[in-house]
Amino acid sequence: MTGRVVVIGVGNPYRRDDGAGPAVIDALRARVPEGTVLTDSDGEPGRMLGLWHRHDAVVVVEVVHAHPGQPGRLHTLTAERAARCAARSASTHALGLGETFALAAALDRMPRELTVHAVEGGDFGLGRGLSTAVADALPELIRHVAEAIDEAHDRLRRASTLADDRGIA
Repeated sequence: MTGRVVVIGVGNPYRRDDGAGPAVIDALRARVPEGTVLTDSDGEPGRMLGLWHRHDAVVVVEVVHAHPGQPGRLHTLTAERAARCAARSASTHALGLGETFALAAALDRMPRELTVHAVEGGDFGLGRGLSTAVADALPELIRHVAEAIDEAHDRLRRASTLADDRGIA
């Protein structure tokens, strides 16, 4: 295991707002604690499962196209809630997070802890650069993800200490 917490920025920086996930990963590179793996993904379910395999906590950063939507609005979801919301929103990828979570559950490959931090996008056309609404929301999204990373590390440390105290390997 290369780290106990993995953060996956899902998206394509050449599809305007869809680049927010990778942009968050870039912004966090110098700010995360040891034991954190930062990576990005195109959202393909098999690759997602491979990225979070053997990690205790997973934080996914994604852009969603909600109906009706409000570009720039932030959401924090558990895996279960994200899967339920998948029916009401559209991913900008071939398959969405809901399908990824269903596959992971069927294969018994869900991580112990998984949180999704999402921003609603509005412009998914070709080209680089985020829309004004998503760019304006990015600092708050980065802050939320950084806090989620710190909280995940704290929970894992407490669980490890508790296991050590009980003599559990």
